[in-house]
Amino acid sequence: MAEHSGNGGPNPLPDSGPIDPEARIGHVHLKVADIGRALDFYCGVLGFELTTRFGDQAAFVSAGGYHHHIGLNTWHSLGAGPAPQNAAGLFHVAILYPTRAALADALDRLRRAGVPLTGASDHGVSEALYLDDPDGNGVELYWDRPREQWPTADDGGIEMYTRPLDLHDLMSELGAR
Repeated sequence: MAEHSGNGGPNPLPDSGPIDPEARIGHVHLKVADIGRALDFYCGVLGFELTTRFGDQAAFVSAGGYHHHIGLNTWHSLGAGPAPQNAAGLFHVAILYPTRAALADALDRLRRAGVPLTGASDHGVSEALYLDDPDGNGVELYWDRPREQWPTADDGGIEMYTRPLDLHDLMSELGAR
């Protein structure tokens, strides 16, 4: 069983075993200050599709016709500024792209929209672009390398690292545009 440390949190069940390996994170729900501005970013720049909207208070967006991957709401955050960096909360939401070419397309969309990156990393197992949405929420756009290409340590475990990502090489996935 994984070791847990901390104070005041729930006690893990003894010998409860790992979570079902088919479990997935289905969606994230973000507090935003302005639904229209958030939709301009998530739909207009990143290309998600609006699936449902509840007036000017909430919207749900997805890729590929799923009911929603990202929920956006102003229920407690209408007109609010970004959350302080030194407070507990969401560090970033990570959006997995199916291929390196799809990640290159995302980088191209960001560049054309003038959205700055806060980072770009090669982690061995994946390549990732980091940025902030209009509300200061961290966003990671990434693709996973095939499992057989993941770097391994001498003991056979995964050996992730953080190295600069070559954005020019990534953009070469798009070919001549």
